[in-house]
Amino acid sequence: MTTARRGTRVPARWRLLVCGLFLLASCSQEPLTADPDVEMPAPKQSSFSQFRTTRAHGAEAPLRLEIEARVPAELSEVLAFYRRELGKRGWQETPDDAVIAADRVQLAFASPKGPATLKLGRAKDETTVSLAQRNPEAAAKANILPISGQARLIFGYLRPDVASLVINDQTIEIAGGENHPQMLDLPPGTYSYQLRAWGLLLRADTVTLAAGEAWSLSDDEKPSQIY
Repeated sequence: MTTARRGTRVPARWRLLVCGLFLLASCSQEPLTADPDVEMPAPKQSSFSQFRTTRAHGAEAPLRLEIEARVPAELSEVLAFYRRELGKRGWQETPDDAVIAADRVQLAFASPKGPATLKLGRAKDETTVSLAQRNPEAAAKANILPISGQARLIFGYLRPDVASLVINDQTIEIAGGENHPQMLDLPPGTYSYQLRAWGLLLRADTVTLAAGEAWSLSDDEKPSQIY
């Protein structure tokens, strides 16, 4: 014998709400996609993207490629996108200084052209992206490749006066003229520095260096990473 059990009747307005929520949940978000012909990928759905190339004077191959973007998607979706797209391009994820958290990610990769770093964060309900690739062969040809395990600062004074750089408890005299760039290798860390000329302070700032990087210092701009 079959027994029929009477169910509880749901008011019409609640049935409409449940159906609406079901439809909303069942609508799959468009997957993140990239242009396969672009060397440094960013999702087509990005609300902002900016590509930068750093070259040494007279060199054809870039020292560093970087793309910054903002994507209206969850961090986990953007991370999956980059792991997929970079894998297609022959990039291999390495365990160096890997950070994977709910609100930020930092991963290192070995790419066909050199070391690379992916950084993801969250800002205003979007995922922020910074992807940078360095070319050690181009850096070696330009004589800006730092000593192994250290970072390199490159500085010069483009006016016909002698200036000085005060950093890491030492003062370095900088000859005038654009053909006198100078270099200093330092262990990774954050350093305060001062650029002075004519007895005046031209710039006081800080620079954070990681092993293998090269940064440029000037008196009128913030430090910029060139490799």
